[in-house]
Amino acid sequence: MTGKAEIDTRNIPAHVAVIMDGNGRWAKQRGGLRVFGHQSAITAVRETVEEAAELGVRFLTLYAFSTENWNRPALEVMALMQLLVHTIRQETATLLKNSIKLQSIGDISTLPASCQRELAEAKELTKHGTRMTLVLALSYSGRWDLTQAAKCLANDVAAGRLQPTDVNEASLSGYLATAGIPDPELLIRTSGEQRISNFLLWQLAYTELYITDLLWPDFRRQHFQEAILAYQRRERRFGKTSEQLAVS
Repeated sequence: MTGKAEIDTRNIPAHVAVIMDGNGRWAKQRGGLRVFGHQSAITAVRETVEEAAELGVRFLTLYAFSTENWNRPALEVMALMQLLVHTIRQETATLLKNSIKLQSIGDISTLPASCQRELAEAKELTKHGTRMTLVLALSYSGRWDLTQAAKCLANDVAAGRLQPTDVNEASLSGYLATAGIPDPELLIRTSGEQRISNFLLWQLAYTELYITDLLWPDFRRQHFQEAILAYQRRERRFGKTSEQLAVS
């Protein structure tokens, strides 16, 4: 087990993204329903958010509900939506206390009206938070993000607000749901799965991947620290050689 004292506070990733996976398997191992795993994951979320803020992470994005998750059994989806409302309502005071701003990305219009109301209220109440921004990816997928960005960009080109020659990586990024947010420098995925599951497809181009076999309900602040330490031990080359980095 690594210690927090080993972390270099001068090399904290500005943006960390997390795929919170394994709730269902965690519950099954204990003879419970999948929703039991989702309920038990709240502590993992709380500790991860608190530790990220304490370490100086500026943006923390949690993959809370993907567009593909709508294909799950109706009872599980309904329970997830109810849990989402309850959790947002319960945790807003803590976000305010810690000056954490809440944002969301995804097709929010597809969420139940109660979820939309709770989310909008929490975002309004926390909008002046300056310590960290917590981004919830809800009804989100990377392909949805790229599709809606392409549509908006095409509309602006058709309307003459943007010239085709002006379309580049920077301009396209401005149409994504994450516009104004730096690309993640670190992606954490629990449960040992070796894929990114349609999450932030454009934004993860040069992100460091950290995969742990831990199931999400068991994830705690010390595990977040371990992910940060693993990130700090890597050499980020962005296509260059180690020798080029040494002289730059």
